Amino acid sequence: MLIVLAIAIVALLGASFYWRGTHDAAPAADAASAELTDVRGRPITLAGPATRIAIDDSRYLVALGLIHPDPVSLLSAWPQDVNRLGDETYQQLLRKSPQLANLPKIGSSAGAFDLESLLAAKPDVALLSLESGVTEAQIAQVEAAGIRVVIVDFFVKPFENLEKSLRILGNLTGRQEQAENFIAFRAERMKTIADRVASLAKDNRPTVFLEAHAGINADCCNSPGKGNIGDYINFVGGHNIGADVIDQSFGKLNLEYVISRDPHVYIATGGPHLAKAGGLVLGAGYDEATARASLLKVAARRGISGLTAVREGRAHGFSHQLINSPLDIVAIEAFAKWIHPAEFADVDPAATLQAINSRFLSIPYQGVYWVDQR
Repeated sequence: MLIVLAIAIVALLGASFYWRGTHDAAPAADAASAELTDVRGRPITLAGPATRIAIDDSRYLVALGLIHPDPVSLLSAWPQDVNRLGDETYQQLLRKSPQLANLPKIGSSAGAFDLESLLAAKPDVALLSLESGVTEAQIAQVEAAGIRVVIVDFFVKPFENLEKSLRILGNLTGRQEQAENFIAFRAERMKTIADRVASLAKDNRPTVFLEAHAGINADCCNSPGKGNIGDYINFVGGHNIGADVIDQSFGKLNLEYVISRDPHVYIATGGPHLAKAGGLVLGAGYDEATARASLLKVAARRGISGLTAVREGRAHGFSHQLINSPLDIVAIEAFAKWIHPAEFADVDPAATLQAINSRFLSIPYQGVYWVDQR
């Protein structure tokens, strides 16, 4: 009898879920039940806004900050992966929401799935990344404990899943209108780029080498393959040389291969997390002179310095903190200008970021997030 009762309870939890929120507080009036399907195609029935969310990537705070004035207030746990945010952005969040420093820690999407820490945090919802590789068996274990698992994706297939993921966040938090407002803002700018790329000649696809986390170690070279940032390059009318040999969303290129392809444009990504390694540093807390000096340093490395793109001044640096989030529209606009400067001369990613800061973000992005070789 006890076994039968236990099975029934688990089935009930798996079939429907009511937010615990702030201990039986009534759900907000604007948070009607919403039928959701996550990016794995898993149907999820939710009722009311979530107030205890566990995230496995700190950059989800940026996504939540686009639609909610205090994203930290929604969290019950996070992976404490400050390197993904950058220390200055983390400090900004702490000044607004000091409780962030004391939230329980769970496993990051960059590492092994940690069931115990997630269960101990007792969230209403576990917001997990598609790239984390969490298995259906692990999801079943989490949901058997009464925790809803929702899979989102801003990384693996951004063009397929980013808008969908942001809508999921809007539904989870009762901020559907805010999510739709940002989606419309981004879509308008995406359409401008797509329309111009459609008018380009088919053979006008400059080759691009994007080195992710440039200078993180002596090895070369981290690169997007099919999906991920490579989709941005393709979207703006470039040809990502990494996609020709890397089948997954991310991998490594041999330096000799990069030299043999001699790409037309070189783009390095980096951020504050590369300061100790001597790699590309830019973002919050950095000025243009420092960012450019670090770009020149990574571009001067053996093999990279001889690329035509570097010799002719077509080397650029971009902050990894603005990638793998809904803020990717800023990266897309910058990439478009670098790959097709004449066609996108009037596109202004700085104005776009300023508009995002003033209209959407709860904590504005301040600092230098991209830089040119010259």
